[in-house]
Amino acid sequence: MPVCVVAYLGLFMLCVSYQVDERTCVQFSMKVLYFLLSALGLVVCTLAVAFAAHHCSLLSQFTCESSLDSCLCKLPSSEPLSRTFVYRDVADCTSITGTFKLFLILQMVLNPLCGLVCLLACFVMWKHRYQVFYVGVRLRSLMASDAQPQKA
Repeated sequence: MPVCVVAYLGLFMLCVSYQVDERTCVQFSMKVLYFLLSALGLVVCTLAVAFAAHHCSLLSQFTCESSLDSCLCKLPSSEPLSRTFVYRDVADCTSITGTFKLFLILQMVLNPLCGLVCLLACFVMWKHRYQVFYVGVRLRSLMASDAQPQKA
């Protein structure tokens, strides 16, 4: 959700006329909100990867057996939260575990990409605000010092 809001806010920021040095309160507040939501999106994406990895490791420990039109999957009794999961109207248990594992692996691939986009959004916002270099001023001052003769 934060990533979607950041995307809409970024599109809205493109439509607002830009003023130099953030002279409008709306422009400044949108940039702050954009940065904070991007940072929140990065945290959420990182937590989503950890959540999916944990559930993928639990899924690999399942023991499943078919009974009639359902599938009974259990965690080992050594697990502290050992319980039985019942999936109804399923002919084959491997379709359940295979589909879940594919879904979790897909989450573990896409969430880091989304987190990387959020990190890049934070970096671009920070760089735009705090790393503005005026190359022309520095270049002219260097050329002026080279043009003057050095006193010995």
